[in-house]
Amino acid sequence: MKAIEAICGRRTTGIRITDPHLRSCNAVKGYHIRATDGDIGHVQGFIIEDATWAIRYLIVNTSNWWVGHEVLLSPEWITDVNWSQSVVSIDVDQKAIRNSPAYDPAVPLGRELEGALYSHYGRSAYWRDPLASAVA
Repeated sequence: MKAIEAICGRRTTGIRITDPHLRSCNAVKGYHIRATDGDIGHVQGFIIEDATWAIRYLIVNTSNWWVGHEVLLSPEWITDVNWSQSVVSIDVDQKAIRNSPAYDPAVPLGRELEGALYSHYGRSAYWRDPLASAVA
């Protein structure tokens, strides 16, 4: 899996998007992240699975709330996206995010790190849950 900065930067000139819920990566970068008990940061980027192009994680910058810390959150935990207010709501509380493993882009994201992340949040991993991988 790769952090996907380059792809988000591609030009879409001349492409007409008719789905009102479809957004480019760049349009969603910067959206505020709202945990179950308050705001925790903003979308810094995405991690995309190479083989399927599934968005596996949002890279969340918590610097407004917790200086110098980036964390990963699964799109499976999104409960709502408010397009007009640029807010993504997730089904995770602030304490869980504060105690979550920090994201380090220099460290390759493998199953061991993913497993620790899902375990931390008490969630079933997408690669073990046939319904989750079918949706992605």
